[in-house]
Amino acid sequence: MKKISIVIPAHNEEDNVALIHQRIKEVFLKLDTYKFEIIFVNDGSRDQTQAKLEELANRFEEVKYIEFSRNFGHQPAVKAGMDSSNGNAVISMDADLQHPPELIPDLIKKWEEGADIVYTIRTYPKQISAFKRKSSSLYYKFLSAISDVNLAEGGGSDFRLMDASVVDVVRNMNEADIFLRGLSNWMGFRREGIRFTADERAFGESSYDLKKMMKFAFTGITAFSVKPLYLAAYLGFIFSAIAILGYGIYVIHSFVAQTEISGWASLIMTVVFFGGLQLIIMGIIGIYLGKIFKQVKERPNYIIRSKNF
Repeated sequence: MKKISIVIPAHNEEDNVALIHQRIKEVFLKLDTYKFEIIFVNDGSRDQTQAKLEELANRFEEVKYIEFSRNFGHQPAVKAGMDSSNGNAVISMDADLQHPPELIPDLIKKWEEGADIVYTIRTYPKQISAFKRKSSSLYYKFLSAISDVNLAEGGGSDFRLMDASVVDVVRNMNEADIFLRGLSNWMGFRREGIRFTADERAFGESSYDLKKMMKFAFTGITAFSVKPLYLAAYLGFIFSAIAILGYGIYVIHSFVAQTEISGWASLIMTVVFFGGLQLIIMGIIGIYLGKIFKQVKERPNYIIRSKNF
């Protein structure tokens, strides 16, 4: 029998872990030709998530858990589960039940038909705000335009299936800022997509605030492209050319009209504008230098405090 490993990162999900386990178990009762394991990764939860996981693990042999020493983030948690998995295929999904477990048979079917990676294309229900839907769509379009990966609209979900051969490739990667949504596209292999409508969070509140979303966005952009650096260089050349041309026209006009070159306000505004532009460019360069700094230290993506397997 083939074995399916299901990796579920959990951060403050005490009310959701038992529920998602039950729904996954019901799915595999119908898929009785497959064995399965559920690897929960406790990403530094401050509630009773760890206690709930230990209770589940004592009751059900298919439940395994990994407890981090602190909160390392969603992507390292997914990678930790993949690193410890031993299934013929690995499915990653969130613990909040926005990723419906009932879609698992469709993922497995696509995999059995020959796909190495089966990704999901997320659509939102009507009750989700228009701002959330539009901002998510614009982000992936922008990421595809400015980076070297082409994420399909809505295809940025971490709900996906990977064949064991693909997981081996991910397991051997040691990137400081890992971005699995982009890596699954960058690696190639045979890929198939399935559309699904995201459910509402079952319990609790999302820990992804605007700050974390912005950081995640910058991680995705800088992990797969140096185009922002080229953009900074192009902006420097363009604005320098505009400044030289504009000032030359101003000087010629002053000679022809026999007027003085004046206007301290416009001068100050010009200085402030170009000073801000320089700070933006330095910030872009600084982000890349920071990523190099983190990479050369070769610290692990995560530290495991305890596990039951």
